[in-house]
Amino acid sequence: MEYTYLGDRMTDSQLKGKGCDAVRRADGRCIRGKTGSMLVRFENGALHVVIGRLLRKVRKAMD
Repeated sequence: MEYTYLGDRMTDSQLKGKGCDAVRRADGRCIRGKTGSMLVRFENGALHVVIGRLLRKVRKAMD
């Protein structure tokens, strides 16, 4: 997973702290809204629009 979704107090508890991937356009860029929202796909395959500020990039381990 590319991001971890932190969530806020109004977020469904099943989504808090879960991994997700950005849904990308044909040119490889993330799908973002005008208000900073972002379309993501969670581990279970569900698509959600979330607040981009609450996403944290997952660091990859160095081999």
